[in-house]
This record gives sequence, structure tokens and C-alpha cells, in this order.
Amino acid sequence: MRREIPLAITFLTALIIIISFFIPHAPFGSMQDVSLKWYAIIAGFTMLLGVDSLIHMHYVKIKRKKEGWGYSLVLIIGFTLLVLSGTIAGIRFGSAFNLKSSFIYLYNYMILPLQSTMFALLSFFIASAAYRAFRARNLDATLLLITAVLVMLGRVPIGYQMWHSFPAVAEWIMAIPQMAAKRGIIIGIALGGIAVSLRIMLGIERSYLS
Repeated sequence: MRREIPLAITFLTALIIIISFFIPHAPFGSMQDVSLKWYAIIAGFTMLLGVDSLIHMHYVKIKRKKEGWGYSLVLIIGFTLLVLSGTIAGIRFGSAFNLKSSFIYLYNYMILPLQSTMFALLSFFIASAAYRAFRARNLDATLLLITAVLVMLGRVPIGYQMWHSFPAVAEWIMAIPQMAAKRGIIIGIALGGIAVSLRIMLGIERSYLS
């Protein structure tokens, strides 16, 4: 029964959402809104469980002095500081996102610089991956390299100065060949999502119960 009840709840919930999507009339039309409200409530509780799991994992790491425990200490201190500042700002200003709140100060002068640093480092990895992907080893790689160069030249001012038609060529590549491949990928993702959803709905896929 411990497995059958969650499977039955999953099947009934999925069935209600499918029916409310294809039959938007009363009483089925309101079922989707109710389901979304319940989803928001459950998501809130799952977020609390995730936070509890995160804090517990890093607390154990600090307690046992495992490798890299200093980073775990910084995470817990930063998390506590942001939660306290957000709570205090919410009580004092009515919102944690008030421009005068300490939460916004921490966000602007701690989180944003860290994000900028992360994306700055990420650019080197992107450049390295682009170099490996665009090496003209065969015909397909050569076509990819030529296409990438044309798109990049069409998106920067120096490309327009070199040849005024570069932007038009880049737009054509993005609107027709790129869009055809993108639609094929999206169709594949949609079919894969439908297949996985049906497996979960019918109880074939049960990994979420473990």
C-alpha cells in the first residue's frame, strides 16, 4: 500500500490536469487552477525539505572536517545572513526588495559580483568548447565552422563594415537552417517529455518513489 497510494495519487492528478486542459469548461476548467495552487503549496514544502537537506549535509561536512569544509561554512553563514536580512527587511519595509533594505545591499554587493565572476570564468570554458567544436576535422565540422563565423560576423559591427550583407546572411541562417534544426530538437524533446510523462502516470517509471 505504501507504493500503490502514491501511484494512484500521481495517476489521478495527471488525469485531472489532462482533462482540465482539453476541456476548459466548468467544472473541469477550474480543476487546473486548483491543481496549480496545490502544486505551489507542495513546492513550498519541498523547498523547505531541500533547504533542510542542504544545511544538514554541509553541517555534517563541517563537523567531520571533511575536505573543503571551509566552503560549507561560508555557505551556511551566507545563507543565514541572507535569510535574516530578508526577514528583517520584510518586517521593517514590508518587502525584502526595498531599495533601502540590507537584503538588496547584500544582493547588489555580494551576489551580483559573484554571479559576474562565475559568468566571466564561464566564458573561457565556452571559448574552449567552441574551439573543440569548430575544428574542421570533417565536412560537417567545416560547415559548422563556416556557419558560426558567418553568424558571428553578422552580429558584430566589424562584420557590417567588412561587408554590408553579413547581417542579412546571419539573419537568414538563424531564421531558416537554424530554425529547422531547432524545431526538430523541440519536437524530439516534446515527444520525450510525453513518453516520460506517460511512464510516470502509468506507474512504469517509479524512481521518484525511492
